[in-house]
Amino acid sequence: MHAVTVLALRAVLACGLVGSLLVQVLLVPLAWRDLDGADPEVLDLRLPLFVVVVLGIVTVQVAMLAVWRLLTMVRRGTVFSAAAFRWVDVVIGALAAASLLLFGLGVLLAPGETVAPGVVLLVGGLAGLVAGVALLVVVMRALLVQAVDRDAEARHLQTELDGVI
Repeated sequence: MHAVTVLALRAVLACGLVGSLLVQVLLVPLAWRDLDGADPEVLDLRLPLFVVVVLGIVTVQVAMLAVWRLLTMVRRGTVFSAAAFRWVDVVIGALAAASLLLFGLGVLLAPGETVAPGVVLLVGGLAGLVAGVALLVVVMRALLVQAVDRDAEARHLQTELDGVI
């Protein structure tokens, strides 16, 4: 991977981390206060809704930090090692947790007339989409396992060849 690509992705991740921290620190408390005068139905949903939102932001932050760590391994040329599996597993776990949180949000919003059914359907579809991305990363992890195995095999064969020569 080119150094420019790694640098560009790091810039995107840094902006995403800063932005998500600003949302957690500034926007979530403001949104909480904005709901003070809301209908009782909305007030009943406020705490669970904000818990899901904050936990969802945390899952995104965890995934971004794991990708940052994987980029460090790419830059050092150590990504084709067993150590990379831990960080890929963190990304998979964060995506799975985000999908479950979105599904839970849909379940939370479904009863009553507070939220339109189409919005609940969109949240459910988004939960499925995030689950699909998690499954895609699982497939990519399997490819990484194969690449690590091939790399180890190539090193072993190179060592044998060096011994023969």
